[in-house]
Amino acid sequence: MNQPLAYVHPGAKIARNVVIDPFTTIHNNVEIGEGTWIGSNVTIMEGARIGKNCNIFPGAVISAPPQDLKYQGEDTIVEIGDNTTIRECVTINRGTTDRMKTVIGKNCLIMAYCHIAHDCIVGDNCIFSNNTNLAGHISVGDFVVLAGMVAVHQFCSIGSHSFVTGGSLVRKDVPPFTKAAREPLSYVGINSVGLRRRGFSTEKIREIQDIYRILYQKNYNTSQALGIIEAEMEATNERDEIIQFIKDSSRGVMKGYSGIY
Repeated sequence: MNQPLAYVHPGAKIARNVVIDPFTTIHNNVEIGEGTWIGSNVTIMEGARIGKNCNIFPGAVISAPPQDLKYQGEDTIVEIGDNTTIRECVTINRGTTDRMKTVIGKNCLIMAYCHIAHDCIVGDNCIFSNNTNLAGHISVGDFVVLAGMVAVHQFCSIGSHSFVTGGSLVRKDVPPFTKAAREPLSYVGINSVGLRRRGFSTEKIREIQDIYRILYQKNYNTSQALGIIEAEMEATNERDEIIQFIKDSSRGVMKGYSGIY
């Protein structure tokens, strides 16, 4: 990397084979791993920790201070995992004293104009389509797909392998392995297509479906449904992940679709 039309602060730690295009600005206290490409007109501010073989497209702003009036300049960071692609004009803000960091996992695709606010933790292999917006303090599991123009309320959690349809407003937690759609956001089935693509067996998919039938289609309240699932369903990693997610939910999980507008 020897680009005279880019500004790289002498305190930044840039691996030797990083490519930085013209008119990009990289501030102090930034680390960028091997094989990463930084497009033109990108701004990478203090506290960015970018992994290997990432691609960051023009106009992105990484590790800007949080848009939070409580922020008092504390030393926080943004972590971006290896092989992640950040498309045009994405904004990712660094953390506050809540978590001290914002994290994007490995092998993610964050499409153009997405915003990921302070203290969000995003897992590996996630896809966020264009104009998706995450408020602060959100947790997203692995292999989550958020379609275009999804807006997620602060402090929500979205479970692994879930899918949220385009234009959705996420105000409640979305349990793992589910599809979320309609308004208000509701359970409309499990993410069977995504699970098959990732190698889940027919038997495993059927097991997950059976769990969610008890939760959403048998007219039990949540406590009753969890009790039945724990008593009657064989203990598996997927069953336990679903149960723990619902027990840990602070905002409450999305409801089943009633068909009533």
